[in-house]
Amino acid sequence: MNPLIIPLSHVLMLAALLFTAGLLGLLIRRNVIFILMSLEVMLNAAALAFVGASAHWGQTDGQIILLLILTIAAAEVAVGLGLVLQIQRRFKTLDLDVVSRMRG
Repeated sequence: MNPLIIPLSHVLMLAALLFTAGLLGLLIRRNVIFILMSLEVMLNAAALAFVGASAHWGQTDGQIILLLILTIAAAEVAVGLGLVLQIQRRFKTLDLDVVSRMRG
């Protein structure tokens, strides 16, 4: 049976599309939770590009980088959740425009 082979250009195109969607979400949204979700999408797009390229060239480097990206994403979620809880307690909102105003 012949395995399904996906061209590297298709994998990189999907990764670029996901990265662009995450970047747009990061630039457009002002809610902290949406910003953290957009960062996760961008990290997953980078991981997809690494894994696709490593599978194409038959190397294991992409899978090692994937583990590093997953570790960074877990740390980012932990720190981000702590920040979200502190912002919600202090300002009673998750809108960054309200949070960034100076209180004279």
